Amino acid sequence: MSAIGTMVAALVCILVLTSTGVAAAPVASVQYEWRNVRVGGGGFSPGLVFSRVQRDLAYLRTDIGGLYRWNAATQHWLPLQDQFAESNYFGVESFAPDPVDADTVYAAVGMYGREGAAILRSQDRGSTWEVFPTSFRMGGNENGRGLGERLAIDPNDTSVLYFGSRHDSLQRSVDRGRTWSPVDSFPVKGRGFKPNTPTNSGISFVVIDPASGIHRARSRTLFVGVADPAEHHLYRSDDGGESWSAVPGQPRPELLPAQAQIDARGILYVTYANGPGPNGITSGAVQRLDTHSQTWNDITPDRSLAQPPGGYMGLSLDRQRPGTLVVATVNRWIPGDTIWRTTDDGESWRSLKELSQRDVHDTPFLKWGEEQAEFGHWMAGLAIDPFDSSHVAYTTGATAHATHQLLNADAGKSLLWQPWVAGVEETAVIVLASPPAGPPLLSGFGDISGFVHDDLDASPTAMFVHPTFNNTVFLDFAERTPNIVVRGGRARIPRGGNKNLAVTLAWSNDYGKTWTALKTPPQRYRNAQGDMEERRLDLAGDTAIVTSADGATFAVMTPEPLLTRDRGKTWVKPRGLPAHARIVPDRHDANRMYAMAFDRHVTFVSEDEGATFVAQPTQGLPEDIRDDEPKNPEKPWPLLVTPGKARDLWFVSHEGLFHSSDSGKHFRLVKSKVKVTALAFGKAAEGRNSPALYAIGTLGELRAIWRSIDDGRAWLRVNDDTHEYGRRFRTISGDPRVFGRVYVGTDGRGIVYGDAK
Repeated sequence: MSAIGTMVAALVCILVLTSTGVAAAPVASVQYEWRNVRVGGGGFSPGLVFSRVQRDLAYLRTDIGGLYRWNAATQHWLPLQDQFAESNYFGVESFAPDPVDADTVYAAVGMYGREGAAILRSQDRGSTWEVFPTSFRMGGNENGRGLGERLAIDPNDTSVLYFGSRHDSLQRSVDRGRTWSPVDSFPVKGRGFKPNTPTNSGISFVVIDPASGIHRARSRTLFVGVADPAEHHLYRSDDGGESWSAVPGQPRPELLPAQAQIDARGILYVTYANGPGPNGITSGAVQRLDTHSQTWNDITPDRSLAQPPGGYMGLSLDRQRPGTLVVATVNRWIPGDTIWRTTDDGESWRSLKELSQRDVHDTPFLKWGEEQAEFGHWMAGLAIDPFDSSHVAYTTGATAHATHQLLNADAGKSLLWQPWVAGVEETAVIVLASPPAGPPLLSGFGDISGFVHDDLDASPTAMFVHPTFNNTVFLDFAERTPNIVVRGGRARIPRGGNKNLAVTLAWSNDYGKTWTALKTPPQRYRNAQGDMEERRLDLAGDTAIVTSADGATFAVMTPEPLLTRDRGKTWVKPRGLPAHARIVPDRHDANRMYAMAFDRHVTFVSEDEGATFVAQPTQGLPEDIRDDEPKNPEKPWPLLVTPGKARDLWFVSHEGLFHSSDSGKHFRLVKSKVKVTALAFGKAAEGRNSPALYAIGTLGELRAIWRSIDDGRAWLRVNDDTHEYGRRFRTISGDPRVFGRVYVGTDGRGIVYGDAK
């Protein structure tokens, strides 16, 4: 059967439900199989918890990528929220495995306070969820996301839950999370959510003493930490929350309680920092409270006058060995963060960093081009396995590490840590490119530069380093010689480094495996005060770069575009282009390049590799296209050129998708019900002369991934209701070698790719 016949045979209609539950019109779709392009971690996971009732059961919460569960049988983390269409639910504020029923787990979800939040409840370990929207807002990707846990289940009566809100004080549910009410007796009232103001930290944790209740009778003793500025930060109730008092003898008010746990003896351990984190912390402490005698002890591991700046956050108790615990430093950038371990209730401590080795061969990007991976930063999640005292894991701003050798520390022996992220893909992807030869995919990420993906199922060995970018925003290859690749982005500047020496542009002649830096020369420009000044204008990280189809010419979009034909040795300004123009090379004819004036209907065309541009009137576009010019450099550029077809242009407008086959002299509206916001090209279907089109777009209220094989007239949805990914789609690329394959960069779930079944 032909590819078209197979597509037609696979065509199905799915019923899309609107947010009100009313059936919408059927949407044409084609069945796809979806999976992640493997990187391995890559983002901040603020919380990690082992189940106290089931061995080998653990959960990991992320700030923008949802909740994961460890599957011991497959040795992989399973994403638990891919079926959710609600973007904001992918920021997990807190979570709690049920302390009695191993199958039940709760999550408090809400990435930002400006959008809705909910409590999720699952009775099958996160395979399916009940959703209970809340009136209180959350901030799973805001400052203070490493605090916690804010969500707590009463182990003596598991129908009772508490949630420490950022904005609305202490909340309680007595029906297993379905409905919530404020605990009016709690003395610290919420500050309320106020848009466009710094976020509140609010309540940082809720700790319930299991020994204070009996089966099916609510626990009596609760401890609640408050991380907003105040005189007191720790409160206690001994009557199930009916009344409260500030715990006497607390540390100095500028220290905010970050995390806390209580052991079977009634000893409460608390980590402190002078800010909510994950950045901006310069001091901290670790305290031990005997809850029976109300006696405090300062057990801070490093109390020397020479202690480095930073605080404490991650905390975990060894449930098999009373008095044994670990705590993690935070924001101790120099000489770097560590984990401290004590076996005598904090009387003495040992730093684990100096005993540790890291084996990151399965996730080599963690080396960042250096000899070895760092121990970690933003170490908020920290957990000792309650069934195995030798097994401990911690999270960082880029990964999670685990070891089964923690007890080696008793004898001062080394500990081997390995990334514990198989299945976790928690990154923000900015740009993708799939060349016609070489590796199937190149990628640009936020925070972790970018990669050459030679094998979609293995963590890439070739990271974009030397130079390394914090964010890779622009990525282009020469269509006819695709080993030539260029990229641009925001420089990764060492602490204390000179920003004026930053490198934000680079090129490669081996498909992105190795790179050579590019710098533009200083240019004269008029600054905000109206004075003439001379400096480099490629330092901000928003300078686009492209290459001609043969790789001979690079164009760099500083305020006045620049060209180089000798790999940056010399630069020239194109003639005939207005300031701030962005050049788009023809993908077939190396001599042709284009640019568009958004303030008037003019397309600029060059036939001498960008040396000179000629303005030509453009017909057929909407009357006002000024709103189509992206103001954010990370947004897809609306003017695209079809691979393999000279003079063939596409324009993605707020009023629809437009196509030109005469170098932009005339555009015609492609009539379609799908409103395209990002467009990409892939291998043509059998019997077709034009590339398959892939799009991020909307049909009514449905934001989805689409495919067309007839130049955009008819579209099929290719993702489904189990692969929504919060609809956090950022960038898209088709594969020029495999018909039907599409790559999608998400904001939080890494790169996903689909193949037609």
